[in-house]
Amino acid sequence: MNHPWRTRLAVSVAGLVALGLAPLVVLGPGTAGAAVPAGHDAGPPAAENFWLATPGGSLYGFGVPSYGSPGAPLNRPLVGVAATRDQQGYWLVASDGGVFSYGDAAFYGSTGNVHLNRPIVGLTATRDQQGYWLVASDGGVFSFGDATFFGSTGSIALNRPIVGMAATPDGKGYWLVASDGGVFSFGDAAFYGSTASDPGDPVERVVPTHSGNGYWVVQQNGTATAFGDAGSSTPPAQGLLFTPTTPGDQAVQFAFQQLGKPYIWGGNGPTGYDCSGLALASWSHTTGITFARVSNDQYHTAGTVVPMSELQSGDLVFWATNTADWTTVDHTAIYVGGNRIVEATGDHVQLNDLGQWGTGGLMPNGRRP
Repeated sequence: MNHPWRTRLAVSVAGLVALGLAPLVVLGPGTAGAAVPAGHDAGPPAAENFWLATPGGSLYGFGVPSYGSPGAPLNRPLVGVAATRDQQGYWLVASDGGVFSYGDAAFYGSTGNVHLNRPIVGLTATRDQQGYWLVASDGGVFSFGDATFFGSTGSIALNRPIVGMAATPDGKGYWLVASDGGVFSFGDAAFYGSTASDPGDPVERVVPTHSGNGYWVVQQNGTATAFGDAGSSTPPAQGLLFTPTTPGDQAVQFAFQQLGKPYIWGGNGPTGYDCSGLALASWSHTTGITFARVSNDQYHTAGTVVPMSELQSGDLVFWATNTADWTTVDHTAIYVGGNRIVEATGDHVQLNDLGQWGTGGLMPNGRRP
């Protein structure tokens, strides 16, 4: 039996997203620098080359060109986005199976005029980009172009809905994954394990390794669990749809909506924030949960203590000049998942790695309001 290895998948979000909309994020391959606050050492830069789309049909390019978006009101919301292999185009897919192709992504068909038993939840392109599969929440699979049908879970009673699909490297099979982490394999896709019995945020994707002899099961907050030969490598960047399901998720989405706003000492919003002001506003405006305003008091009193190994979306993490003395805590950030944080630092609110500024001053525990 394959032992799952839990790792972290970094997912970047930048810019402002529309209120009430969960962003779809598709990462490009590049990176760009981020502002470094005084008193911290710079770590590896956060990735900022990506597309960001919303369910309403808008799409923004950050560090990469935008090739277009539906623009006009859609019949159904966007639920999936897939980039072409050369990153020169992408497909957007709506819940009714309507497909929108841009750049060098070609259109091969859709289920827009088909009566579906369940809504479409994703699109996966074939290896040569000459076709794609659409998958519905009941595991129904629809093939277009040179995509071959290998089977589905459309006639199976599922514990949780299907949320994602991935093809094998040779295109002769595929995996489906459910929101509880259950994995279903078809064609030459082998089963290596699942996270169906593990707690955590909802699963959103199954991501195969280059060899096809393993995969990562990825939660919506970026946490990835490896099976097969995935345990010996790092998962590639992926597009994730962050849909709030817990109070912490709601706090994270509020923080996402503040990205790019200026850092203001003592700022409580909406114009700008300091670090602890952003943490408090993200929780209080979405959940009604309040706590202390200042970073060291937040570390001492906000909610319950959480070990760093058990962080969940929305938990607060802290830095201090002396990690043995809580009164020296001087910085608060909001944990997103995938070892990412949202923080007001430098000159604006930004998304960074948890280890972006080093871990020397990182407090040994987080707090869950």
